[in-house]
Amino acid sequence: MGAAADSQALGLAKLTMADSLGGSSRWVDLDRLLVRPGNLVGPGFEPGPELLESLQNDFRVLVIGAGGLGCELLKDLALSGFGLIHVIDMDTIDVSNLNRQFLFRIQDVGKPKAEVAAARVMQRVKGVTVVPHFCRIEEKDVSFYQDFQIIVLGLDSIEARSYINSVVCGFLVYEEDGSPDMTTIKPLVDGGTEGFRGHARVIYPGLTPCFHCSLWLFPPQVTFPLCTLAETPRSPAHCIEYAHLIQWGQERQGETFDADNPEHMKWIYDQALKRGAQFNISGITYSLTQGVVKNIVPAIASTNAIVAATCALEILKIATMFSTGMDVYMQYTGTEGIYMRTVPHDKDPNCTMCSAGVPVDVDNTITLQKFIDQLLKDSRFKLKLSKPSVSYHGTNLYMQAPPVLEEMTRPNLQLPLLGLMDGNTSGVLNINDRRLTGVLRVRVTFKEGPDSVDMDTVGGV
Repeated sequence: MGAAADSQALGLAKLTMADSLGGSSRWVDLDRLLVRPGNLVGPGFEPGPELLESLQNDFRVLVIGAGGLGCELLKDLALSGFGLIHVIDMDTIDVSNLNRQFLFRIQDVGKPKAEVAAARVMQRVKGVTVVPHFCRIEEKDVSFYQDFQIIVLGLDSIEARSYINSVVCGFLVYEEDGSPDMTTIKPLVDGGTEGFRGHARVIYPGLTPCFHCSLWLFPPQVTFPLCTLAETPRSPAHCIEYAHLIQWGQERQGETFDADNPEHMKWIYDQALKRGAQFNISGITYSLTQGVVKNIVPAIASTNAIVAATCALEILKIATMFSTGMDVYMQYTGTEGIYMRTVPHDKDPNCTMCSAGVPVDVDNTITLQKFIDQLLKDSRFKLKLSKPSVSYHGTNLYMQAPPVLEEMTRPNLQLPLLGLMDGNTSGVLNINDRRLTGVLRVRVTFKEGPDSVDMDTVGGV
């Protein structure tokens, strides 16, 4: 009887597994969320099988990064019903990735992460399409990112996050009353891990704090005084940074250091070993050299899994509204037990990326040329502007390029800005620059003074 019962149970288990892989019960858990009404649903939620069909056939998600967090994200999204996923990553697989980036195998070392991850997800999860892009995020035109309903970040770089944040904020358009046009909001879900700590956040540009609004959340990068590195090294990291920051420039002048070049990294490691021997400092390893030079914090697979699951759940909420979403920011700490909390953050009303307009006060007699000069000197726009073009309500006031438009709009440079803005004492100017990935909105307010401009005598455009 026991053997028969075991055989029956085994047969039932196999049948259930077959159904879950290819039958009608494959998405039974997802159906519980999407086809039933509830008390905690998001705005506009309409339960029904159409939601799953939309996820599988219409909804396009872009995953940026195919590393430890990216592998988890791809797996979670594919198993959550999303049928159209793109992934972009510029890296190739290293043997050190194999302990946590579970989509990769030893035979994959040296191959592009995006391509291998996409192929393996499609192999394991039937019905999903994952399109890989083996390139830098900057190599894609801004219109490429416009094609996706949601973008999710699995990055380990503040610079890369800032770039994508500026892209999605560049899509944002504000109405005349200063409220965002809801059709131009591109949701951004950001995940990050650092050892046993991690975070997940949801960004609705124009409604919630963007990445630039909360840069203060990131601690300053650890640096070492050059005098310590050169004169009194006391740790393996000091020896490594001496080779990286000082010796490289002295002994390999004119050659740019590339942290992703194995020969360059090996040279730093060899020099650090010699430096350590000179000062009786031990513990210098190749993996430590990589960690110090690249500022790598050891990755924990469980942290990646927890943060990716949180991000995937928020993406599913955004796509279907089956539940209310996260209130901006989730923190996770796993150093002593498990601690998670969700905290709201305030949007910076003067953010240079997502606000309705960065406030700039100007004299009411200022010309367009002097206004451009003032922008270039403003510390808030440092490194953001080089040759700005200016427009107002769709009218080009001054264009740096192409030459024909520059020539046509050049006379406006000597005209009063107040007149060019139709006499309005405040308004939003759109600034474009080759250094910007999107549009910089500037809310100009003219200061009242005794030398007011008589609009009847101002030269028009």
